[in-house]
Amino acid sequence: MAATLIDGKAIAATIREEVKAEVAQLREKGIAPKLNVLLVGDDPASVVYARSKEKSCGNVGINFELKTMPGSTGVEEVLAVIDAWNKDTGVHGIMIELPLPKGMDKKVVLEAVDPKKDVDGSHPINRGYILSGGEGLFPATPQSCIEVMLRSGIEIKGKNAVIVGRGETVGKPLVFMMLNQNATITVCHTKTADLAYHTKQADIIIAAVGRAKMVTADMIKPGAVVVDAGINPAEGGGICGDVDFENAKEVAGAISPVPGGVGSLTTVLIQKNVLKAIKLQGLA
Repeated sequence: MAATLIDGKAIAATIREEVKAEVAQLREKGIAPKLNVLLVGDDPASVVYARSKEKSCGNVGINFELKTMPGSTGVEEVLAVIDAWNKDTGVHGIMIELPLPKGMDKKVVLEAVDPKKDVDGSHPINRGYILSGGEGLFPATPQSCIEVMLRSGIEIKGKNAVIVGRGETVGKPLVFMMLNQNATITVCHTKTADLAYHTKQADIIIAAVGRAKMVTADMIKPGAVVVDAGINPAEGGGICGDVDFENAKEVAGAISPVPGGVGSLTTVLIQKNVLKAIKLQGLA
């Protein structure tokens, strides 16, 4: 029997309606939520991402400002823009599009953003809140991995979860976010000696390793939940995940596809973070 499909697009649509309703309430109170995005350089993928964020913010009533700076811009000028946005009470969320130009210190730039406006959840203070279970702004992709399960009625509490991947963006924050959901966590990665040994024992597998179709059907315990957070170029065009979806869906109990799974929620969860930021800033 084929697995139940975890429909990220449908879940994203539900969250979008929730965000829309909350934005409308804030606007009635005289608060116009605003997200500012800074793009340094002309990385084509970043330009596309920024424009798609602008469109989706418009759909829910969040004001959006994109500032583009040439790749030759010095770090002092970039920090000056961030500083101005940090001080502007009309700006509630700040995002820095990555990658930054070669030679620009990503750490310096990301750490310049006010943690209460850091809707990407990349500031060390927000990372600290993930560890301590505090109220901060958390990165969208790991949040999405959890959200697709909870909103599909999948029990996380008490389950054995294997996270494949230990990257800064998804794997590491996800460890603590899943612990906060009371799962029992095993972390595997490209240096793990016998990956299949661990994944076969998992009730939940979350793949976030950045290698196309690395998790194969024979590595999955029958009936397990498989959440795929990978995005890789697929042979013959398009994108594929870190899981061999076509074969895995015959073994798994529930599985998220790529595209149409975890990635469908990221933009709307950033918008949700803008609304959370407004509360953290004491404005609502």
